[in-house]
Formats: sequence, C-alpha cells, structure tokens
Amino acid sequence: VYYRYPKGIQYFKKEVKRRKYHFSEHRPWTAEFKEENAPRKQMKKVFLEPIREWKIFKGDRVEILTGDDKGKQGIVSQVIQERNWVIVEGLNCQLKKIGWSKGFPGIMIKSEKPLLVTSEVKLVDPSDLKLTEVEWRFTESGEKVRVSLRTGRIIPMPHAAQETYDYKTKSTYKESVKDTKDEEVTEITYKPSLKTFEMDIMSIMGIKEDRIPHKTYWY
Repeated sequence: VYYRYPKGIQYFKKEVKRRKYHFSEHRPWTAEFKEENAPRKQMKKVFLEPIREWKIFKGDRVEILTGDDKGKQGIVSQVIQERNWVIVEGLNCQLKKIGWSKGFPGIMIKSEKPLLVTSEVKLVDPSDLKLTEVEWRFTESGEKVRVSLRTGRIIPMPHAAQETYDYKTKSTYKESVKDTKDEEVTEITYKPSLKTFEMDIMSIMGIKEDRIPHKTYWY
C-alpha cells in the first residue's frame, strides 16, 4: 500500500496500491528495486514465458554460450526466476563509470550482467565438465533428482541452493522461541464432513433444528 486515505467522515475509504512490478537484477528488498518501482513511474513492459520446472540453481556450474565469454564455465551466484536470468561469478561483466566530475576522473566498477537460462547458458555435468541436457526424474525411493541425458548420471543439488538469510544448511539451523514447531505444523486439526458452515456450528454447539420450513413454489 503506497497511500491510504485518512479515516474520517469527509474522506472516502480508498487505498493506492501497485499490482505490477518491474523486476531486474535488483532484488525486491533492495533500495534500487524501490527506486525502479517508485509511485507513478512507468517502466517498459517485459514479456516472457515462465519456466515450469527450473533446472539451474545457485551453486551450479554452467557454460556461457554467447558473448565475449563464450565457452567459459563459472558458478551461478544468483538466480532471478522472474526474468529467467542467472548471474555467473566473474563472467559476462560490464564496466561502469561512477562518481566522475570536472576535478575527479571517476571510478570504474565491474559488475556481472544477467544471462538468459533458455539460450545463453547451459548446465555442466560435474562428472566430466561437459555440457548436457537435464530432466527431472524420480528414484526408486521416490526422491526427485536431476539426471543428465548424455551420461545418465544424477546431478546433485548444490549446497548453495539451500542457503537463506537464516541458515547455510537446514541441519545447522537453531530454532528460536518464536519458531513454529514441526509437530504443530503437521498436526491435522480439520476433519472434513458433508456439512455446511451453519450445520457444523450447530453440531458443535448442540443446537437442533426443530423448525418446519414453509412450502415454496417455483413458477
């Protein structure tokens, strides 16, 4: 909510919201994202087809297929699924000059630019460090894994893909007082029945319906 009308008799109840956001290499919690999506600021609309089954994650080794760094391999440092992008460490870089003035030449900053997952990068098989196509399959135990179509080997998920702001791995996370426990999450508290909401409330409170409805006719 960007703006909410104050409460009062002379004001209408109205909220000013933004439903469509422009996504770039800046993440939604950064100041750059807020600046790009400032109120009344129009950005160019981007059309893309979402990927249903994402196959490249943070920490995977990929090879670049286009540009000056074509044929080089690197580790994925960031994944931006809103634009089908990945950022590779130290590759596909761009120099940007900032802070220049009449008396100061400025500073050159090197930053990685995003690459399209569909056409500009491809996953590398860690067994022989060669390009491969990947598909999701299930093991005999029911675990969903990535399998290389060229070698038939399982490509394990990188540990970096499990990193969050709270922990590096799930096993090293320490629960705090405000965390919801696993027993409370998995507890089944809802029992389905063929009743309406009113009938369910009446059965819980012990109310019995003894009224006889009038006959109705449809013409």
